[in-house]
Order: sequence, then structure tokens, then C-alpha cells
Amino acid sequence: MNEFITLMIRPLLFIGLCLMFYVPGKHALHMYQQNRYELGRYLQWFSASLRTSFFAIIRSLILGLVLSLIITYFEVPGQLLTLVLIYVFAFFSIQHEKHKPYIKPLKVTARVKRQIILMVLLTLVLVYFMVVHYSLSPMPFIALMYENSIVHLILILMAVITEPIEAFIKLFYISLAKRELRRHHNLIKIGITGSYGKTSSKNILNEILSEEYYVLATPASFNTPMGITITIREQLKNLHEIFIVEMGADKLGDINSLTKFVKPQYGVVTSIGPQHLATFKTINNIIKEKMKMIENLPPDGVGILNFDNEYIRNYQIQNTCRILTIGITSQDVDFRATDIAYTPEGSEFFIVSADGSYPFKTRLLGKHNVSNILVAVAVGRALRLSWDKLQKAVTNVNYIEHRLQLKKINGLTFIDNAFNSNPEGSKMSLEVLKMMPGKRYIITPGMIDLGSKQKMYNTEFGKAMNGCADVVILVGKTQTRPIYEGLKESGFDMDKVFVFSSVKEAFAYVHQHASSKDTILLENDLPDAFSH
Repeated sequence: MNEFITLMIRPLLFIGLCLMFYVPGKHALHMYQQNRYELGRYLQWFSASLRTSFFAIIRSLILGLVLSLIITYFEVPGQLLTLVLIYVFAFFSIQHEKHKPYIKPLKVTARVKRQIILMVLLTLVLVYFMVVHYSLSPMPFIALMYENSIVHLILILMAVITEPIEAFIKLFYISLAKRELRRHHNLIKIGITGSYGKTSSKNILNEILSEEYYVLATPASFNTPMGITITIREQLKNLHEIFIVEMGADKLGDINSLTKFVKPQYGVVTSIGPQHLATFKTINNIIKEKMKMIENLPPDGVGILNFDNEYIRNYQIQNTCRILTIGITSQDVDFRATDIAYTPEGSEFFIVSADGSYPFKTRLLGKHNVSNILVAVAVGRALRLSWDKLQKAVTNVNYIEHRLQLKKINGLTFIDNAFNSNPEGSKMSLEVLKMMPGKRYIITPGMIDLGSKQKMYNTEFGKAMNGCADVVILVGKTQTRPIYEGLKESGFDMDKVFVFSSVKEAFAYVHQHASSKDTILLENDLPDAFSH
């Protein structure tokens, strides 16, 4: 009788274990996607995740071992207990997943579908092994699996197997995109890179040049080889006269590769700063890589550089192409913004060049957006757009999603700068907040991806809030500890500092305490891989 029950339990056990793998498997794949499908980045994240969940894993192992002893001692009742626990765990984890909010949900692309198939196959093999060797008791494995550890190891094996295949697929589609680009002989190609500001500059440039030309720009943050490839293959048409390409880089060789792929005649470097130090290692590596945008231009090309950035200003360019410079604080530049004023309606300023001084108005906020407009004006003048058209175009430029975007939500005024935060951008955000009326709030989870200097930059961020914000709301106790310490060091009133575990709680506090006369700055919005 006992043998019959054990035989009946095995298929139910197989199904139950498969169900238990669903949520942890989806989570692992989600984190792999947020780490850009790069195994090295994923391993760094996984290593940090193991450190933070060490005690949870030990706790689960102890629980698993205790249950294993119970199962061994009580035989059939223990087997039934195992089965019940597996289905209970599976049910509650799946129910919790249905209601779990994600900042950036998993996107099921063709690549992800291939990864899912292989992960399912690897999982079935593991589950089969666990069921066949059921006498060993699967509870330690189940406990570890529930803490995601085994599933992440499965994902790592999947990545090792699929990366060569994905690399081949990528090269194939890039070759098709290169062939398509060669077909558009007269296409003007503009490359834009920078540690920050490149997406905003691209969007502003797109709107301004569209006054005169048919323009295609890479959408959103499609600044990788495959993002650019998709744009070329799906959107580039014969009517397009200009192609604006945002080029991102988080390691050496990225800009060099992308510029050789697209071959732009115009190149823009918006800024250089300490971003992606975890992969670049040093600021010198970042400088050399970003400046490849200019050094890879053809001799008759045009480079546009932001001379307010000392790394750009002091760099010796190895190219004889034409260089146009822009700046706000720099005096000796080709296009300079002066007399900048901010209001809740936007910004006003003058642009001074060899042609004279011209007034401009925009609904955009922040010095960095004025700098981005200078970039667009410099490119526009290089392409012979009139000053009248440039002034009109700048007035009509729309807000850039989540980049110092003024919003009214339930009667409250928000400055939405949630897309991404960095040391330079955060200073500009605080500068804008400082000039706003009423009580000034800031909601932030801090800055990430800054390598060994992340703690230092977040501490400085906290110090800089003193005098710019009246109430500080931090999201995530561990992540924001350096900001908290910086606030304390600066002499900020710590009774006006609040720490919440989620953005939802932070918003609830603001809606309860802020008035229509106040301003709330949303600074950064961490992806799920970094929220803790």
C-alpha cells in the first residue's frame, strides 16, 4: 500500500515542483533582462543578492533539513506533508506574483522566448532528477529553490549556452542593418553620446531639425547595437533625410563599435562623468570611449562638444574635423547661453554666437536642458537653419518624459526627473527645486551604478539637499543610508527626513502633507534589480 501511494505521489510531486519553479524562474529572467542580458553584470548582481539574502538561505536550509527528518521518520505521512507544502508554497508565490508591482516589467521578446524554452528544459531535467531520487528528500532543494538560488544557477547555465547563439543572431541582423544604411547614400547621420543628457539632446534635436527636414531618431533609449538595428530595419524609409542615433556605452569598445557601425558625419558629446564605473573602472576609460564619437568622424565631419564639461574641454582630440563648442559657464565657445531664468512655466535665456545674441524661451527646466538646446542649435546652424526657425522650434519643444518634466497630479506640482539620476544631473535638479515656490519636497532612492564611488556620490547628494529642499523622502533604507548620513553631516533638520520602503508609501505621505503651493521633485526611479 505504501509503495502504491509513493508511486502516485511522484507525478504530483513533479507537477508541484514545476509550479514552484515558475515565479523564481520568471524573477531570475527578469533580473537577467534588467542587467542587459550580460552575464558579467548579472553575476555581479547575483553575488550582491546572495550576500543580502545569506541568512534567508541558511534559514531555509535549516527548515528543509528539519522537514527532511520528519519525512524520513514518518514515511508516507511525511511524503504527503512534502506534497502539501510544495503546493502551498507554489500557490502563495504565484498569487503574490500576480499582485506584485514592477517598475520595469519583464518584456517577453523573441530573445526572451528562446531563453524561456531552454530554462524550461533545464528545469524539467532538474525536477526529474529530484523526483527520481525522491528517497533523498527534496526539501533542502525546495527550500533553496524558494529563495531563488537554484533557479539563478539554472539561468547562469542557460546564459552560457545561449550567449554564443545570441551573438551570432545579433551579428546577422547588424549586417542587414549596415546593408540598409549603405543603400541610403545621401542620409545625414548624427551620433550622440554622453554620460548623461544624450536622450534629451536627441529628442530636442529631433524636434528642432524636423522644422526643416524629414528626421528619424532612435526611439526611447534604443542606444545599443540591437536597438539601433531594429530602428534601421523597421523605421528607416527613403523619405528620411536625417538619422539621429543615440549611442550608449557602459564598457570600453561600445562607442568605437557603434560609430563604425553607423558612420555618422556629425558627432555630439553632451557630457562625461562618473557613470558605469562598475564596468568602466576609471574615469579615463570613460573619457577615451566617449571621445571616440569625435575621433571616428570623417575629416569633413562636424563635432559638437560641451565645453562646460572639464573632461571634454581638456581632451586632446585626434581628428582634424570641424569642431563647434557650446557652453553656459565657458566663455570662449561658439554658442553660449546667458541670462538664464527659471519659472514654473519654463526657462528663458539668450544664445550668443558670432552672428549675435538671440532670445529663446522653452517650457523645459534646468541648465542641462539649456545645454541640450545649445547642442541642437549648434547642429541646426551647421545645417544652415535660420535663427527664426530655431527660436520657434525651441519654443515648441515638448517635455521629455521623466526628465525634469513639470506635472500636475491630483492638484500637486511635481518635477518628474525619475528616468535616471547621476552626480551632475542631481545637482541641476536641486538647483531647479531651490528656485521653486512653496515648501520643497524631494523623493529619491538615490543613485546607482557608480562603482566604488557610489557611497561617496550619494553622501554628497545628501549634503547638497540642504538649502534646496525642505522635506526629504528617501525610498529604501539600505540604498539611501549614504544620503541620510550626508543630510545629517550638512546640518539638515532630520525631523524633516522620512525613510519609506516603497515609492507607494512615499507618494501617500506627500499626498497627505503637501499643498497645491508646494513643489515635489521625483529624483530617479530604480529598476527592480537595484531596489532594496
